[in-house]
Amino acid sequence: MTDLTFRLPDGGLFGIERETLRLGRDLRLAQTPHPFHDPAMDRDFCECQLELITPPCPSVHAACEALGDLDRRARAVLEAQDETLWLFSTPPHVPDEADIPIAQFAPPLEAKNVYRRYLAEKYGKRLMLYSGIHFNLSFPEEAIEALRQTLAPTAAPKVFHDRFYLHLAKATMLHSWLLVLLTAASPVRGLGSGHAAVCEDASPRSGAGGYWNRFCPILDYRSLATLVDGMEQYVRKGQLYSAAELYLPVRLKPFGANEIGGLLTRGVSHIELRMFDLDPLDPLGIDERDLTFAHLLLRYLAVQPEFTFTPAQQAWAIRRHQAAAALCPTADVLADAAHILDRLAAYYADDEAAAAVIAFEQQKLTGERYAEILADLPEESLLHLIRGACRCRCQG
Repeated sequence: MTDLTFRLPDGGLFGIERETLRLGRDLRLAQTPHPFHDPAMDRDFCECQLELITPPCPSVHAACEALGDLDRRARAVLEAQDETLWLFSTPPHVPDEADIPIAQFAPPLEAKNVYRRYLAEKYGKRLMLYSGIHFNLSFPEEAIEALRQTLAPTAAPKVFHDRFYLHLAKATMLHSWLLVLLTAASPVRGLGSGHAAVCEDASPRSGAGGYWNRFCPILDYRSLATLVDGMEQYVRKGQLYSAAELYLPVRLKPFGANEIGGLLTRGVSHIELRMFDLDPLDPLGIDERDLTFAHLLLRYLAVQPEFTFTPAQQAWAIRRHQAAAALCPTADVLADAAHILDRLAAYYADDEAAAAVIAFEQQKLTGERYAEILADLPEESLLHLIRGACRCRCQG
């Protein structure tokens, strides 16, 4: 994609998936069964890991409103059984892995139980407790069509549509580190144990010891067919259980059922960003401005020049993502972030709302990022954030 004068509109569809752990008032993992029978209130790895799933919404603000509604409903149920939600991406102190109850699904979903036992054996239960925010977004079809008519009028609409998202996935992978740098918010381990420790990473789940495969996955981004074939090869070789085990921060999702082959048969529905920490400074666990900024960044990346995503670049993207998760990022990471934010500020100079969001992100580089603020707080103040957020949402 190359048309730096073209600007995708501030529209599309947006969805949020938020993972949090259910805890008792003693700040231990809840051992009670999943208490919800709403598909928008699901489980992830363990029985007490609640995942709230908003419907597709017409704006980032509407998606955050939908998340707030789900949050209030969930907390009302949990309050009645004397439980709360843990708004940190790193789990609380868990003395023994036996205290981590793997989610149990009844027929016809019992295959999920097998997969979770496999993950527990391969990665350990504690790693699977890391929680976060997944942000799903798509662009208006009419906007993609307008871009097609500008850049490739002879290309078939479906071919261009899928090529648009493939290009966006590559460009976003190269810049995922920036979103980690600006939203990392889990600098403390061992909360609730009486001896919490500040980590080297602002976001342990994004750092080198976090949610990554046991190897560096390299994919072929020349087409959707080569991308899918690369994922399936890792499965055939036994390196992955399924494509769902590919722990990259950016994914393309198909229309309809979420199965990797659907990308080829039904095409790309949307892009998923999986790198956001839960932000305990916000009652919902995410600041709307951070998701708005992610949308602004992707609108900008979508019209940048096409490029070949080489194996070396892919390995660099993972290393940079991990480096950006550090509590004290290196000077080159901070300088690159400042440079990109300056370019975004120039690109959106005539958009007052966008400029305000970009300025909000720029201030983090000269002030304190979320993780730095949290690292300076004593453990009791951190735990107070959890208790305060619960009261705020239950009464709101």
